Amino acid sequence: MDTTPPDVPGTPPAATALTRAVLEIDEYAAGLGWDRPAQLFALVDTDRLRAEEPGLAEQLDLGGSSGLTPVEQDELPQGAPLDEFLATIAWPGAVAGCAMTLERLMLPPAAEATMPDGLPGPELTRWVAEHPERQEVRLTVAVLRDGRRESAVRLREKDTATEVLTGPDLVPGLADALAATFAE
Repeated sequence: MDTTPPDVPGTPPAATALTRAVLEIDEYAAGLGWDRPAQLFALVDTDRLRAEEPGLAEQLDLGGSSGLTPVEQDELPQGAPLDEFLATIAWPGAVAGCAMTLERLMLPPAAEATMPDGLPGPELTRWVAEHPERQEVRLTVAVLRDGRRESAVRLREKDTATEVLTGPDLVPGLADALAATFAE
């Protein structure tokens, strides 16, 4: 019996359910445009959602799909440091994992090597923001309770679904912070 979920436009057919969920969230965020606040999603098992919440499954138009369903959470509090906010989260047992999408500035490794030592946070942020080689990126990171991870990185200058880089270890710090929301 083939248990591979149907293809989602823009996702590779051989991708895992977690990879498909990350790419679905990335595509959703792309549709909203750039310069947006961070977004948090619960990841729920689609079959379980359909069985336990048929009305919600119908509202989400899940049809016969299986895998993981991202459920967007309320907006994150403005001004709260991300690590402090994530430390306040505890997920109910029905949540299989979680994901976050956020925008950041990144530098290529050669530019990072020129970074002045000892800059305090605000000055470092300003230095990166003013650097001529900076890249605006959207990061989408997901973790499951069992420890599996997946990430997607989209450059603003190459803002197409075919240019999204995926991998489990692209944003380890954020993945660790999200995984900590499942610590008991």
